Amino acid sequence: MKYRNLSVLIAMALGCVGVAHAQDNTPAAQGGTDQGSPDNNVTSTTFDDRWYIGPTVGYYHNDVKRLTNRNQIFYGLDVGKFITPNVSIDIFADRTRRTFHGYVGGGRWASNDLGVAARYFFGDWNAWRPYLVGGVMASQHIDTFNHNVDPAAEAGVGLSKTVTENIDFRVEAMYRYDWDDKTFPARNGYGDEFVDFSLLFRLGPPPQPAAPPPPPPPPQQPDCSKQFRNGVNLCDNKCPDLPEGTIVGPDGCPQKVVIDLKGVNFKFDRPKKGETNIEPALAVPSSDSLAILDQAVDTLKRYPQVHVTVAGYTDSVGTPQYNQGLSERRAKIVYDYLTSHGIDPSRLEGPIGHGEDDPIDSNKTASGRARNRRTELQVQQ
Repeated sequence: MKYRNLSVLIAMALGCVGVAHAQDNTPAAQGGTDQGSPDNNVTSTTFDDRWYIGPTVGYYHNDVKRLTNRNQIFYGLDVGKFITPNVSIDIFADRTRRTFHGYVGGGRWASNDLGVAARYFFGDWNAWRPYLVGGVMASQHIDTFNHNVDPAAEAGVGLSKTVTENIDFRVEAMYRYDWDDKTFPARNGYGDEFVDFSLLFRLGPPPQPAAPPPPPPPPQQPDCSKQFRNGVNLCDNKCPDLPEGTIVGPDGCPQKVVIDLKGVNFKFDRPKKGETNIEPALAVPSSDSLAILDQAVDTLKRYPQVHVTVAGYTDSVGTPQYNQGLSERRAKIVYDYLTSHGIDPSRLEGPIGHGEDDPIDSNKTASGRARNRRTELQVQQ
């Protein structure tokens, strides 16, 4: 009989939950907003650890061994909080009054309970959350004969719903066992079933979401216009990791530099010893050779990291000793032309003379010998 009564109580609790759930879904069915929307004032947080307090009202089904009425209303008060998103701890107090049967003149039997209960919840915070509950308490029994206190324990199941960010609704079906062995000395305890309903009101303002961390300050950029690599400031340098001294273009990336002095040719047996003006020593028309030399000066200025060797050559007419000195004079006069037009001497190797070695054309023709009377700027790669 007791288990059938407990089943009835659980069915009643679930029926109440179903009615509340249907009411909760009615706005959505009528085109209202979702449960989790701000319009329903339901918090979107997944964990609210504020303290809450709330009244409890229940329907009690007494153990037949109590010799009292079987059913009555009881009331109580809960104070608690969530310690994790799934676990809450409550301190509760409740009171039940019963009427004796079978005694002349009747009588009253009251129970005052003070205890603590833990609940473990399943599911999302804003959904209907089933849970398990268990608790222990001290139960004071007040009747005509004694005011004794005995231990008691309870266990059961429940459903909870966050109604607003400050209110929860809770319904439970419970079994409570009371180790009262003094009211009726021949009996050692009583098992009762009950369902209860609670409205829990959270205290204080709702928790605010943590403010996002401030963005990190932008890294301070060095003044790259004052820092150079291979002669190119770092603001424009696309290849800043190249070793210092690499020949690079305006973007700082490797570039092969060729300085061609082909066309800069000298008259036969010029320049003479002590001759410092290059123009009279150049083959006619000398303006063509000067234009090529000016282009070389411009190239060297555009690539300040480039170093060159200034080397002079002759044709095969004359003795090797004489041609060696003549090739050195040709290299020297070009060397002086470059430095006089703004090229730093530290960038120039030489002047070096190679005499009649390394001809670039035949010495058997006049045109070939003319081409061999030259100076080269050999780029040091």
